[in-house]
Amino acid sequence: MRYLPLTPADRAEMLGVIGATSVDDLFSDVPAAARLAGPIAGLPNHASEMAVERHMAALAGKNLSAGAAPFFLGAGAYRHHIPASVDHLIQRGEFLTAYTPYQPEIAQGTLQVLFEFQTQVARLYGVDVANASMYDGSTACWEAIVMAGRVTRRKKAVLSGGLHPHYVSCVETMARFTGETIDARKPVLEAAPDDDAVIAAIDGETASVVVQYPDILGRIPDLAAISAATQVVGALLVVVMTEPVALGLLEAPGHLGADIVVGEGQSLGVGLQFGGPYLGLFGCREKYVRQMPGRLCGQTVDADGRRGFVLTLSTREQHIRREKATSNICTNSGLCALAFSIHMSLLGGEGLAQLAAVNHGRAQTLAKRLAQVPGVSVLNDAWFNEFTVILPGDAREVVRSLADKGVLGGVSLGRLYPEAGDLHGGLLVTATETTTDEDIEALATALGEVLKGAAA
Repeated sequence: MRYLPLTPADRAEMLGVIGATSVDDLFSDVPAAARLAGPIAGLPNHASEMAVERHMAALAGKNLSAGAAPFFLGAGAYRHHIPASVDHLIQRGEFLTAYTPYQPEIAQGTLQVLFEFQTQVARLYGVDVANASMYDGSTACWEAIVMAGRVTRRKKAVLSGGLHPHYVSCVETMARFTGETIDARKPVLEAAPDDDAVIAAIDGETASVVVQYPDILGRIPDLAAISAATQVVGALLVVVMTEPVALGLLEAPGHLGADIVVGEGQSLGVGLQFGGPYLGLFGCREKYVRQMPGRLCGQTVDADGRRGFVLTLSTREQHIRREKATSNICTNSGLCALAFSIHMSLLGGEGLAQLAAVNHGRAQTLAKRLAQVPGVSVLNDAWFNEFTVILPGDAREVVRSLADKGVLGGVSLGRLYPEAGDLHGGLLVTATETTTDEDIEALATALGEVLKGAAA
């Protein structure tokens, strides 16, 4: 039986009250060119549930999924092994039923988990304080730029050429409405990151300098040198991390002078999931905590002196006047944050370091093998688990050919930078603990065959 909450008489009565003759009148302000004149061509008006399931399964079967082929994609979303206990624990009723912890007396479990999550992120990033998560890495990047503007009372942000182009796009889109001046460096296909160019762009009007670590090409910038340059003019250094596992080996950004550290937390506890939902991480120095966006959980005591947890410093649009809010973010990625926190707890400090070492070792093996393929050269001098190789032709065509051979061979720079012809020979490849020797050999063999065929 179809669910019809209103009868025709109900609709007629409601339309009469507002002075409309039909439901179509409610859409009169939408330009005719933007409205459908009839059914969508090729789309049936209705189908049974079973027929729709079969149709969708057939469409999904056309995908080459991450677990079904040698997989070397990265560029901000990474395939890692997630222990089965993570999914088991996040599905416990105590976590699934609690939506938002506005009533601390009935949400202590949720608040405690978020408090512990914040502690983990702060220690991971090497900062004093972290919030209870953001929507994803790109929006966290934008919020960091706006926060730096509030702290410095300036409007200019200098973006490294190594910042993920999707993050740059998000920043530039938002800046159209807020008036920030975005000075985005162009990416250069060189072994060394563009530290010198970034430092040269810093001036007395700069509010923030945004650097990715490791950057989009897998290179590792000198954060200490850039931090020193920002301090001279009173600007803030914002460090973006898309791969948190890297911090099992690399020095934490906060220890190298970063004022704000943001990024994507998907690598820990959260699967690829065809692009989301993901998890934004955000941390900063304690002196800037009142300008930090998003939700913050704090520890306190109740009337009887017992430890408890509450939301604190809630300078969000839900709690104060909109024009005075530090952010319009109304929530946090609670379930993804929980998954991140469980995975981190299972690993521990030593486990994270071991996982990072395995990732780096797999990438080293991959780089050595790909360097043996005729026509292929490795761009980077240093990397974590992701690096760039240079191919003799357009990497986009190579990626398609590799997929036809059943290998997901990486992310072409032509896809990330379609307008930059000088980057189109670059291919970004990633290896994690899930990458086997057989996977590496499959990529090297297929890549050699594709390049040999293209040359012929």
